[in-house]
Amino acid sequence: MKISWFSQIISPEIGAYLAGYSNKDKSVAKLDDLFATGLCLDDGETKVVMISFDLLGLDAEFIQRLRRQCGEILGVPESAVLCTCTHTHTGPESRYNLGSREHFNLEYLAKLEGLILDAVKNLPPFKECNVNFYSKNCDANTNRHFLTRDNCGSFLPHRREMRQLAEEGIADKELGCLFFMDAATGDPLYVIGNYAAHPLAGHAPGLGGRRISADYPGAFRRKITENTGADAMFVSGAAGDLVPIDDELGKDAIEQMGTILSKNTIDGLIDSMRNPARFRMKDVKLGSCLKTFTVPLRNCVINNPDRLPPEFRGSNEVTLEIQCVSIGDTCFVGVPGELCNELGLEIKWHSPFRKAWIAYCSTAYFSYLCPGNFLVSGGYEPGAQRITARSGLKLVSTAVDAMYELREKVYPSQGDEKYPDCLELPLVNIPPNR
Repeated sequence: MKISWFSQIISPEIGAYLAGYSNKDKSVAKLDDLFATGLCLDDGETKVVMISFDLLGLDAEFIQRLRRQCGEILGVPESAVLCTCTHTHTGPESRYNLGSREHFNLEYLAKLEGLILDAVKNLPPFKECNVNFYSKNCDANTNRHFLTRDNCGSFLPHRREMRQLAEEGIADKELGCLFFMDAATGDPLYVIGNYAAHPLAGHAPGLGGRRISADYPGAFRRKITENTGADAMFVSGAAGDLVPIDDELGKDAIEQMGTILSKNTIDGLIDSMRNPARFRMKDVKLGSCLKTFTVPLRNCVINNPDRLPPEFRGSNEVTLEIQCVSIGDTCFVGVPGELCNELGLEIKWHSPFRKAWIAYCSTAYFSYLCPGNFLVSGGYEPGAQRITARSGLKLVSTAVDAMYELREKVYPSQGDEKYPDCLELPLVNIPPNR
């Protein structure tokens, strides 16, 4: 495997309107820079590229154009270019959104597009590497969609005194990691970390909400590089209803979250290096695919088309994309918005890959994507959802179908049975009547 990578500053000018909270949040300072981090991989036959933006989200039209252009530069299909957003709320307004459309920063987006295309055109020389994977539990997030005993949804950011009760909620605490190790020296060259929690650690009242910042994904990358020398990318998981345990508490909270995740990642790096038989992937091949699904829009959205980006107006239904990029026996599943972690877990459990990780806001920004019962219980996330209740199930089904098709394409099954049904099971002595 060969890799090449880039890191491009994408901070807006101070004074730009910020996304994520009030549409009147105008930046007055900069805490740290925003970055677009890109990694291009080449297995000798196939190339893929992953680009992670310190932005709240990007619209489908922009993403599709950028994928096509990057694909043309690299000579790869559009499906092989995965764009994802860390979802920081202290970056510029980079997507069309109800209530903030007058601050939709088209000038910024044009500049952003040029910066990324230049970076892809001028990739540095590729380096030979081995690839390790790792996964561990990291207790750094909590579910903010709290359900009472009578199945009514409460939004915990508005009920902070109820935070202790949130421990009952479902929360995907998996920290997924890929480590790209120099084939000659064995040292880490590049690290990808995947975790699900809104980057809201630093969004404190007042100044904290008006400072340009990558939030904890930026702190995570910086701490990985400071401690290992490797460059790093952060990919947000299914964080639609997950937040850091200590969120909205300012700069110290950013550093705390970045420290927790980076320490756990380095812990995984140590284990993977000392146990290569378990964690070093063999025969690492690359693959990618795009799969669409069509679902109905909610009546409240059909009757209020301003809630939709222009490219999705004029119909009672919408066609969205799932994108999969596989690296060996791991797969990133790109979703079109703020996927709630319950649906993300469902996708993971049905994966034919050894590990599957969600790539947040990858194929579009189409608001929240919730389990069906959320629209019964109510609350903030389902209140913002644009598609009907059963649509989440179709999203999961499409993602699982895409992974199975991609797994079979990259690693064709031998014999009549298709993976994973053809796995040889160990012989186990099972006592009778059990």
